[in-house]
Amino acid sequence: MSTRLPGAKYKRVFDRGRSVKGRLLVAWRFSSPDADQQAGVVVSKKSFHEAVDRNRAKRLMREAFRLLVKEGALPEKTEWVFVGRAALGGKRCADVMREIRWLAERSSTIFTERRSAISTERRSTNSTGKGKGAN
Repeated sequence: MSTRLPGAKYKRVFDRGRSVKGRLLVAWRFSSPDADQQAGVVVSKKSFHEAVDRNRAKRLMREAFRLLVKEGALPEKTEWVFVGRAALGGKRCADVMREIRWLAERSSTIFTERRSAISTERRSTNSTGKGKGAN
């Protein structure tokens, strides 16, 4: 199976996913039971003026993702879109792998904390009788 995200799925990740910002790139993450473990990459002309630099940045992000999937370091059933930042220029694959691993850990922590806070809030509103269905 390919680790490349098909073009039609980019919109789904941007619309329904969450973003986490890092020094080298911004990671958009979308998890669902029907998602594959794939990634798409985006690099703007504003960040990298030369096509050669844009292509190198995209290759770096794809290769780093591929190696992390092979390692089993990323969550399954998750689709990603990585947006390269200007700081990505001149970095090595190991640097990008470290950044993606850190973003994956950070996004898991942030989303888990957010979900637990929301469910705690719902439980407290429903137990006081002020939630849905209370008259």
